[in-house]
Amino acid sequence: MTARELDAAGITEPGTRAAYARCRALNARHGKTYFLATRLLPADRRPFVHALYGFARWADDIVDTVEADAPANVTPAARREELAALETALADALRGGRAHHPVVTALADTVRRHRLDHALFTDFMASMRMDLTVTAYPTYADLAAYMHGSAAVIGLQLLPVLDTVTPREEAAPAAAALGIAFQLTNFLRDVGEDLDRGRIYIPGDILAAHGADRALLTWCRRRGTTDPRVRAALRETAELTRGVYRRAAVGIPMLAPVSRPCVDTALVLYRGILDEIEAADYPVLHRRVAVPRRRRARGAARGLVGVVSSRVGHRVRPRPVPCGAVSDTPEGSTV
Repeated sequence: MTARELDAAGITEPGTRAAYARCRALNARHGKTYFLATRLLPADRRPFVHALYGFARWADDIVDTVEADAPANVTPAARREELAALETALADALRGGRAHHPVVTALADTVRRHRLDHALFTDFMASMRMDLTVTAYPTYADLAAYMHGSAAVIGLQLLPVLDTVTPREEAAPAAAALGIAFQLTNFLRDVGEDLDRGRIYIPGDILAAHGADRALLTWCRRRGTTDPRVRAALRETAELTRGVYRRAAVGIPMLAPVSRPCVDTALVLYRGILDEIEAADYPVLHRRVAVPRRRRARGAARGLVGVVSSRVGHRVRPRPVPCGAVSDTPEGSTV
């Protein structure tokens, strides 16, 4: 975390500054697309986005270790205990207690400054617990219930940080849709890796409609090939995901002008993963498809043009309310 970003955000306490720096490092290491897009935000908003992402990344890492690659002490029971400990630490911090991990410290500070609804984090942790026990979703409706907590709430958490020019409740459906679109894209990109974890995020009803199932996916994974039935199911999932992106895109004009280039760039880059998957004919069972560096650079350049345009005549917004002046009790839904 650069000192300029922390200063711009009004984050002055040394321990809290270090906590935000830890979250930024997590973002830079694990979320290259998100990190690139976040660089397009005004400096005073970046630390809070990094805190939200850092917490989500930490929880996700707890539940996503592949069994074959996990250290001997990282058993399913150990992961349940670690996730429960994280949830307890978060609850204590949100009630005003002291956090003993920098990621929780930064998150709790962000929640207080922006008066985020605590229920968004309760729902997120519920979905993380599902990843410890649920290995498949029979229908898209079942998957959507999981994605509410694992993805939609991330978009809703970000809205107060990004700011809107419309009432926040009007922008909320699009913000939730963007989180879901990003996660559906990840599901398509990571089909093979998720199968190694014992999970399938392609809905069972979509697989069955094309004559595919877990056994066929496993067979394709082992053979390094893609059966036409699997390819058809993946194609339908990609088309469904594009529809979610369209619902998400209508929300970008509802954001504060200085936040639009960041979100638009993230949308373009992530939707580009779908383009690459389709162009490669859905090889996701045996390799991870990525957007070429040149295309990412074009997307970033486009975002920079948007940044310049949005900041012409932009007045610096008031800094977030200092933590000590904000009640820890949520004021109701922020969305």
